[in-house]
Amino acid sequence: MFIHIGNDHVIREEDVVLIIDRNMITSSVIMEELMDNANVKQKVYGPSDEAKSVIITTEQIYYSSLSVAALEKRAGMVSTISKLDDFVEELE
Repeated sequence: MFIHIGNDHVIREEDVVLIIDRNMITSSVIMEELMDNANVKQKVYGPSDEAKSVIITTEQIYYSSLSVAALEKRAGMVSTISKLDDFVEELE
């Protein structure tokens, strides 16, 4: 399934490794290094100035203007829908 993460980006749910608050990036030396390396490799997408969260996937990193809670709800909705699909298949 796919998750719309804002800023015209849609990603596959199974590719998501981590969704964190943007402020967490500056509070960790390791996260700052991760972001610096991804920037050098041009694997960071989205506007950082208006970002509320950061989504780390297996291949890229995305800044999102949506909050972590909003993204978790969207991911949760995707998970619920896929469970419903499994349930419908059992009924058929």
